[in-house]
Amino acid sequence: MNAQTLALTRGILLAALLTGTSLTQAASPESPQPATAVARPAIVGVAHIGLKTDNLAAARKFYTGVLGFQEPFSLDKTPDEGTGLLLTYFKVNDHQYIEMFPELTDPKMDRLSHISFETTDAEQMRAYLGSRGVKVPEKLEPMQDGNRGFDVIDPDGHDVEFVEFRPGSLHKRNFGKFLPDTRISTRIIHVGVVVKDRAAADRFYKDILGFKLQWQGGMKNKGTDWVAMRVPDGTDWLEYMLNVNNPDPHELGVMHHLSLGVPSIQDGYKLALKRGYQGKEKPQIGRDGKWQYNLYDPNFTRVELMEPKPVQKPCCSPIIE
Repeated sequence: MNAQTLALTRGILLAALLTGTSLTQAASPESPQPATAVARPAIVGVAHIGLKTDNLAAARKFYTGVLGFQEPFSLDKTPDEGTGLLLTYFKVNDHQYIEMFPELTDPKMDRLSHISFETTDAEQMRAYLGSRGVKVPEKLEPMQDGNRGFDVIDPDGHDVEFVEFRPGSLHKRNFGKFLPDTRISTRIIHVGVVVKDRAAADRFYKDILGFKLQWQGGMKNKGTDWVAMRVPDGTDWLEYMLNVNNPDPHELGVMHHLSLGVPSIQDGYKLALKRGYQGKEKPQIGRDGKWQYNLYDPNFTRVELMEPKPVQKPCCSPIIE
């Protein structure tokens, strides 16, 4: 390799490293090609939240009995993982689930297993994130449920999955099924996780993944305790839960939560009580101006019912549509 060719090759590689892109076609001395950035595929919404329980019977009583979701299918452990149930699914709609893992073995464990977002192309998402310096699997392995996806770790150590629903998967085969009128809600509108460093979270969710600020506010008008970051290609959002220090399992269950959109908080509240739910909280208008009502599953995970539109002016900042 002569000096001119070596300099050209080094320049191309340096440009790729500095811009965080990958090369879609190798450059050669005969016909050098410019580096092309890997495009991010669409992230259309929350696919599911994965939770841990030490009492599956009690979890079923809550998610099916109180919330009215059906349990359409489950997965057993693979031979290399052992024996017994791996997880079961509670279906919210064709694209959204609550996954329940019977693996809570210590009262001090975090109840959150992972959060998951739906993408239109899992392989392209893997390539894109890898090109931006995120640690990703070397290749996509077959998923037990028949979909395509992979997991990464965000700056706060949360397991974040990206999933593409594939023809023939458990989910696709059951489109249009297990959607009873008993469902207290038909949509997960957001999930929330504890964030210790907002700037670091923004570098991942905003700068790399393209999430957009929707609203931010706090317990006091001049503080910020919650940040709503909307997925780039849909209406669902991720909520940063800030200023959480050394939480016990109860508090962590409040912070690591899911929110179900409902047309009427009062109707949802009355329905939960009618189905035997016993809780001390009552519906209230949150700092974002929206009606909300908090329920808690047997392992303290908060399930928030929320009316999507505010009924009064939000504190702290406007909601960006």
